[in-house]
Order: sequence, then structure tokens, then C-alpha cells
Amino acid sequence: MKQIVVLVGAGSIGMAIARRVAAGKHLMLADYSIANAQAAARTLENAGFECSTIQCDLGSKASILELVKYAHSLGEVRHLINAAGVSPSQAPVERILQVDLYGTSVLLEEFGRIIAHGGSGVVISSQSGHRLPALPQQQNDALAMTPADELLQLPFLRDITDTLKAYQYSKRCNVLRVMAEATRWGKRDATINSISPGIIITPLANGELHGPRKDGYLKMIEGMPARRAGTPDEVGDLAEFLMSSRGRFISGADFLIDGGCTASYWYGDLQYLKSTH
Repeated sequence: MKQIVVLVGAGSIGMAIARRVAAGKHLMLADYSIANAQAAARTLENAGFECSTIQCDLGSKASILELVKYAHSLGEVRHLINAAGVSPSQAPVERILQVDLYGTSVLLEEFGRIIAHGGSGVVISSQSGHRLPALPQQQNDALAMTPADELLQLPFLRDITDTLKAYQYSKRCNVLRVMAEATRWGKRDATINSISPGIIITPLANGELHGPRKDGYLKMIEGMPARRAGTPDEVGDLAEFLMSSRGRFISGADFLIDGGCTASYWYGDLQYLKSTH
């Protein structure tokens, strides 16, 4: 049987991870834009990877089930990479919760049923989830363990009206779902972890650094310990370790890779951001 690597979200970070774990395997590229998935496939095929593509809306359970069915039909799913999502500046509250919170939860549930013995997965979350203050334990438990189909009915989620707050709750939920799913994935001897990147230079981030909000971004970069933005390859290196044989004792964990930005947000030069967040 072929070994399958599923990448949901064919952007810069997802591609960097796929390049590190998909050699010799069949890489299935799923993206909301089939044109984006096909362009990524052409690039990777020219670099020696075997690829197929499928359109997938992470906010639709039917679309996710179709993705799972197709991936399973090709062989055993060895790795899952979820690098899809929408940002606070891209979508309204409802869509952010539908895609980033609900969709990711469904994806983890469904792939957890078929992930190969000894397989692994990573979810790309965000440093933004670490800027949300500690939640009541009852909310943590609800975000972690409520059946995915019932998540969007949680009262405290239905009260959210701000897109940034919706994004922060979504990313906190990603981390908590990964912890809960790790107990299920472990029954298949599979691992699942999340990575929370900070400012990583992608085409979108590069646009922000040269757009009308560039001063705020540059001030944030100057105020964090690393004093620079990160690269997709640095996230890819971390993901590769977590998904390799060297990372087998790590599951249900979240890894901040943000140049110390979160540390500075809570305790350093970036504390001024608390008043805006």
C-alpha cells in the first residue's frame, strides 16, 4: 500500500512541512482553492514529489469526509498536516469559528479513525491562542471534549462578536482538541501535536509588513527577543522532528515558535499590546 501524507492548506508553512515528511510517499494536497493546490502540486512534482489534489472546505464536514474517504482510498494515511484556516482580517466571526475551530476539530476526529499505526499529525495553530487569558476549567473541558458537531452551540462561543476573540478562542481550542485527541490517536500508536507560530514570513505576512499596518508589525518584531520574523522552514524543521521517529514520545503537546513574542507580550516590551487585545 502507498503511504499517504495529507496536507490541508497548501500555503508556505504547509509546503515547508510537506517537503520534509513526504519524500517517497504520496502527497495529497487539499485546499479551499483547487487552483492553489494544483499550483503547489506542480512545484512539488518538479522537485520529485508524487502528488494529487482535491478541493476541500475545512468549514464543511461533508467536504472533510470526502477528503478522508479519498485519502483512505489511496493507501494508509501516515501523516496529517493541517495548515489551513482564516485570519481575523479575512473573515467574520462565524466563518472563523466554523473553519478554524469546528473544522479543525472535525478533521482531527475523522482522521483519528483512520490514521496509520505509528502515524503522526501536526496542527498549525497560532501564538494568538496564547494571548487569551486562562479560561475557566469548565470552558477548557468543553472546548476539548464536546463532540465536534456540538461545538458551535457552546454558549460562550455564541456570545463572541469580535473577530480577534473568535480567532483566539479557535486557536486555544485547537491546542485543547489536540490534547484530547492524543488520547484517541494513541490507541492507534499515533501521535498528534500542535505548533503555534508567531510572525512567519509568508506572502500574506510580507504584504502586511509592506502595507498600511507595517509600523505596528515592525514595532512588534523589534520588541520581541529574537528581533526578527521567522521563516516557514523553521516551522517545518520543528514539525519534521515531531512527526519523525525522534518525536515518538511527544503527543498532545503545543509548541510556541514565535521568537519569544508571547513571552514579551506577557512580561516584556510588548505588554502594551494587552490594551489592544
